[in-house]
Amino acid sequence: QVQLVESGGGLVQPGGSLRLSCAASGSIFSINAMGWYRQAPGKQRELVAGITSGGRTNYADSVKGRFTISRTNAKNTVYLQMNSLKPDDTAVYYCNAESAVAGMVIDYWGKGTLVTVSS
Repeated sequence: QVQLVESGGGLVQPGGSLRLSCAASGSIFSINAMGWYRQAPGKQRELVAGITSGGRTNYADSVKGRFTISRTNAKNTVYLQMNSLKPDDTAVYYCNAESAVAGMVIDYWGKGTLVTVSS
């Protein structure tokens, strides 16, 4: 079992910055990759950014050059630095961890943190 707790959401003006954090606990040794997803009202959940255990990253086209994902050496905390925020970035942001144990791949999710970009 892996538990994920997000923090860092809030209200920010367009052009501003926020840093989201996701702390993982439990069977963190089993985590292969972690990522951030978001879901805006009336829209499907979408991948924002991901990072593998080896440090390889990938980003949605809409956030490339503005968002940066990183993780601690202990691999139990992942961050999302969000700069030049736009109203379209408004959404609930969810932390995800992909765990592999005994040949099974399991996705774990946090409860989400709300990011609102508005003037």
